[in-house]
Amino acid sequence: MESCGMNVIKYILFIFNLIFAISGIGIIVAGALVLINVGEFDHFMESRIIAPPIVLIVAGSIVFAIAFLGCYGAIKEHYNMLLAFAVALLIIFIIELAVGIAAAVLKSDFSIEMKNTLKESMKNYTETDKQAWDNVQKKLQCCGVDGPRDWIESSGAYPAREFPSSCCDDRVSICQFVNANTEGCFKKLEMRVQNGATVLIGVGIGIAFVEASKIAGIVLACCLAAAIKKESDK
Repeated sequence: MESCGMNVIKYILFIFNLIFAISGIGIIVAGALVLINVGEFDHFMESRIIAPPIVLIVAGSIVFAIAFLGCYGAIKEHYNMLLAFAVALLIIFIIELAVGIAAAVLKSDFSIEMKNTLKESMKNYTETDKQAWDNVQKKLQCCGVDGPRDWIESSGAYPAREFPSSCCDDRVSICQFVNANTEGCFKKLEMRVQNGATVLIGVGIGIAFVEASKIAGIVLACCLAAAIKKESDK
């Protein structure tokens, strides 16, 4: 590449890709943290609640890989690789935008469905449901959907059925209404998902500041690819 201007574009594009690589790592970490926070209670979560952080992890991994693709294409002045980089960057831009929108919708549109899932699980109460309830009640120190009275109503009338032991402190031999955790699990699960959605939205806002660079990166990659093509056609 003989043009000084093209050399400048090449090295600016290389620097942009380093920024993209760092942002890719950040996206992976954010998605993983949210997934860990809500994924352990996936028995009560719809797939659309778990999907955004998974998509974010995949997108971050792709961003990281694309960054190296762009670096290599810029330094080696590889025409096809630069075009592939520009297209991939555009696709990632769309995916990240979709995740941000999904997270915003999720933040306000999941409560009713999750509460219904909790109530249905309490009614069915299979072995799988029992394990899921024990897990959430122990880890979040809660009892029932809205409170321990839910277990009374689901079993007919108290004390027809004892509360799950996970509703109480481990030191209690028989778990009853008087020594059960008073706070319901729905509110605590709701808070977890809300916090996760807030993190995803925050990541989306942070990404928005990087997106201008991504658009510039697409333009620079196309300009560099066109210049390389022009040089090769001479």
